[in-house]
Amino acid sequence: MPEYLPSTSDWVREQVDLYESSGGTQGTTLRETGLPVIIVTNVGNKTGGIRKTPLMRVKDGDSYVLVGSRGGAPKHPEWVYNLRANGSVEVRDLTEVYSMRVREVEDDTERERLWALAVEAFPPYAEYQTRTERKIPVFLAEPA
Repeated sequence: MPEYLPSTSDWVREQVDLYESSGGTQGTTLRETGLPVIIVTNVGNKTGGIRKTPLMRVKDGDSYVLVGSRGGAPKHPEWVYNLRANGSVEVRDLTEVYSMRVREVEDDTERERLWALAVEAFPPYAEYQTRTERKIPVFLAEPA
């Protein structure tokens, strides 16, 4: 089994540790916002190690919308490249863990609908897109 490689970012590592060590009962919101997050577990495309990332909880039925915003930074977050290389993930939503299949949303109509759901769940996404030249990637994690 691949080794878990914790994030080099302190807040990410601490949030994942708290979320998972509590069985999904603590650390379930984005710091001071109070807005819910999920933990996405995937395989690193370069390291082959297990990576875990807290992302905003954006639901679309039984699926989850994953937004590669990185706060509007000029480069994609590393997990975007991981999902492009391997679409098998686990999503932890509070106490439940789901095996899911991820695909990048390319269709403009579908992307616009999912982007609207994402902005409704986490309004700063709209501002993040104005901060960067890149088109922020949108993925859909669907039940495997």
